[in-house]
Amino acid sequence: MAKYIFVTGGVTSSLGKGIFAASLAKLLQARGYRVAIQKFDPYINVDPGTLNPYEHGECYVTEDGAETDLDLGHYERFLNVPTSQANNVTTGRIYLSVITKERKGAFLGKTVQVIPHITDEIKRCMLLLGQSGDYDIVLTEIGGTVGDIEAQPYIESVRQLKWELPAEDTLICHLTLLPYLKSAKELKTKPTQHSVKELQALGLQPDILVCRTEMEMNSDLKKKLALFCNVSRDAVIQALDVDSIYEVPLEFQKENLDTIVLNKLRLQNGEQCNLDKWKDFLYKQKHPKHEVKIGLVGKYIELQDAYKSIHEAFVHAGVANECSVLVEPIHSEDIDEKNVKSLLGHLDGVLVAPGFGTRGIEGKIETIKYVRENNIPFFGICLGMQCAVIEFARNVLGHTDAHSTEMNRQTKYPVISLMEEQKNVEDKGGTMRLGAYKCVLEKGSQAYECYGTENISERHRHRYEFNNEYLTAIENAGMKASGKNPESGLVEIVEIPSHPFFIGVQFHPELKSTVENPHPVFKGLIKAAIQYKHLKAKSRELSFHESGE
Repeated sequence: MAKYIFVTGGVTSSLGKGIFAASLAKLLQARGYRVAIQKFDPYINVDPGTLNPYEHGECYVTEDGAETDLDLGHYERFLNVPTSQANNVTTGRIYLSVITKERKGAFLGKTVQVIPHITDEIKRCMLLLGQSGDYDIVLTEIGGTVGDIEAQPYIESVRQLKWELPAEDTLICHLTLLPYLKSAKELKTKPTQHSVKELQALGLQPDILVCRTEMEMNSDLKKKLALFCNVSRDAVIQALDVDSIYEVPLEFQKENLDTIVLNKLRLQNGEQCNLDKWKDFLYKQKHPKHEVKIGLVGKYIELQDAYKSIHEAFVHAGVANECSVLVEPIHSEDIDEKNVKSLLGHLDGVLVAPGFGTRGIEGKIETIKYVRENNIPFFGICLGMQCAVIEFARNVLGHTDAHSTEMNRQTKYPVISLMEEQKNVEDKGGTMRLGAYKCVLEKGSQAYECYGTENISERHRHRYEFNNEYLTAIENAGMKASGKNPESGLVEIVEIPSHPFFIGVQFHPELKSTVENPHPVFKGLIKAAIQYKHLKAKSRELSFHESGE
């Protein structure tokens, strides 16, 4: 039987339950245990696929095509293990499953209620990964905050499992906040006490108390919390604010979190916790040899979580190149022909982000025109790749009306068009081209140089595609389709061989970048940005000497 760790949160949202779960899982994985993490979200949407990024951050797509919560990205980046549909469950999925069963007569005429029917379905999903035999420990993050109406069925389900399973097979970790009051010059424990009291009122007693804080906790404070929250003294864990999320596992290791968890679950300490590679990654992150500035052009830049995986992929690629990557977010709606040079001219590289809809589209196209003409390293993802094709068709082929039928159904030159299998799709949720698909790269291409192999697999999330009717004309003009799906012929990658680094991809490479395996194209972009910056410096130096002579 697998062991189960449940992670709850109190006082406020956005405390970092996902980072805590991923960090604890990393420590346990380093001990030799097979670990999985799953998240249960209290909202009624079946999945986050139809949610605006401003509502819930980015929609993270798994290998099997599930549209999931962004925390699953943290799980994969920390553990270097792919997640699946089973790793993210929402209230919408729970109720949809129960109602479908009721419609089929599965409950034999009984009145369907939250208890036991909804809680039974929640428990079934909570135990699913643990019963597969693939994992020794399953961490389950409960979304939201203790006390929320939406989260109560999940808390009740955990309470029932605590009662049903052997005591040593379950563990409750409660993440809370210790606010620092400057006027009093002290950390305050009362919000945490009330949060634990709320949890106890719902029938759960935390085994480990994890306290987010911006100041060091002393032993007296830990003793006080242990006494008033009814946990052992060693089980009050400090979660101090750090500069990088990748420092968190090491901070928890200092607190002996992994040892405490294993003891409470009555598991052997396992292998020595070896995090040498992780420490090497952090050392390189803190001691870069280079620095580049990359423009991130998109329409959701106000919210960093909207492009969370892209930001993290830049961190991974930066470390791989021993480079600090300064990401400068630029709103695509603000870019036009008059200001594009002032907004982009100082950058060492540009990434045009994915997205949907017409807002900001012309700014993205203007961005790509500028970087193409000025040999600035460029990377376009999904819609960013499609915009690269549109820009090329307009300004190189001369089709000034070229567009995507997503934005302009009446365009005379639909270089981007709706996929054939999408034309009869009416439902929006979970109906795009989703998940991992194969791609074959052209040898000698920029993409092939990045990957170092001919056959790759990448994750997708789109409805529109490159229109192959224009492939010959576009390739004859100098843009090459360097990656294609071997079954459908769908163009997956475009690039301009005459440009130092110009790659657009239909898929989402940011979703597969991890600490241990930074994504090859992100690495290629940063490498090209370093080279471009050096060339600019040499050019300025040469101009200075020439003017002096």
